[in-house]
Amino acid sequence: MPPKEKPLAEPATLLDVARLAGVSASTVSRILNGTARVTQDKRAAVETAIERLQFRPNFAAQSLRSGSTRTIGVLTQELESPYFTRGARGIEDGLQGSDYAPIVVPGHWNPAEELDRARLLIARRVDAMVILGGNLQDEQVAEMARKLPIAITGRELHAPNVFSLHCDQVEGACRAVRHLIDLGHTRIAHISGPVAYPDAVDRREGYMRAHSEAGLAVDPRLLRVGTYMETGGSEAMKQLLDDGHPLTAVFCANDQTLWGARQVLYERGLRVPEDISLVGFDDLPQSAYMTPAVTTVHQPIYEMGRAAAHQLLAALGAKPPRSEPVPGLRLVVRGTTGQR
Repeated sequence: MPPKEKPLAEPATLLDVARLAGVSASTVSRILNGTARVTQDKRAAVETAIERLQFRPNFAAQSLRSGSTRTIGVLTQELESPYFTRGARGIEDGLQGSDYAPIVVPGHWNPAEELDRARLLIARRVDAMVILGGNLQDEQVAEMARKLPIAITGRELHAPNVFSLHCDQVEGACRAVRHLIDLGHTRIAHISGPVAYPDAVDRREGYMRAHSEAGLAVDPRLLRVGTYMETGGSEAMKQLLDDGHPLTAVFCANDQTLWGARQVLYERGLRVPEDISLVGFDDLPQSAYMTPAVTTVHQPIYEMGRAAAHQLLAALGAKPPRSEPVPGLRLVVRGTTGQR
């Protein structure tokens, strides 16, 4: 007679699975680790036993034996930010079926905290790490990559064991401002991201380049620094309006900045786009469902997150490498921009 199944309240062990499946414990272990060469009927028997016993492998013990924790660290900025949530979702989907799980920690836009969190993940022995944006120095990332594979988004970085997923932020910003210029706008303000962030610097450069290409002068009084958050966009928009310098459009460094700026325009009785046109950056899901819907530059953060996961799995030998090009940036024209 086959051995009795253990009660659900008592966790099943690897030996229990082996007994129920009629194989050795080492065979079960090798099947779980993906290294076993066994007949299909033995594999099916083990899988059935695992399901019947509701067996869960002891990953802590496995990590001690193998040196792998089966975890991927994810350094993000804000857990509630829809931009970073979208990227983390891409990473999670990219890890599906790999036995690797993400561990997500925020840096809160603070370079010192970002570095502390990254070191914490390494101390927790994650097998690899994804850095979603942020302000870590290239040298710091390269140094950490000597310990484990790292994928980083939002900048172009060439270093051993580093996988950089980068879209041309300058060109994306150029497209946004060219769109406004093509509509007849010549007094275009810009609310940037934090000046120390590489993508914020690139987007401001794109704003400048579009003006230069069109032969338009940039009025420095129309430049404001934001925070990439709604509150930063709101404060910068208040400053622009209170200073009284004429403007007909605003290029916002990201969609969240635009959301804050638009709220101020609404409170001041200014219509979008009839009085002031707005363009954002990122194309967050909510932007398509606002009234009017937001004109913005689509950035494939979900696809970058998924590609980052796949690249790290390949670097860890968990999956074969594959070519997975990330889509480029594109301008999405909706309702917040209009003819001047």
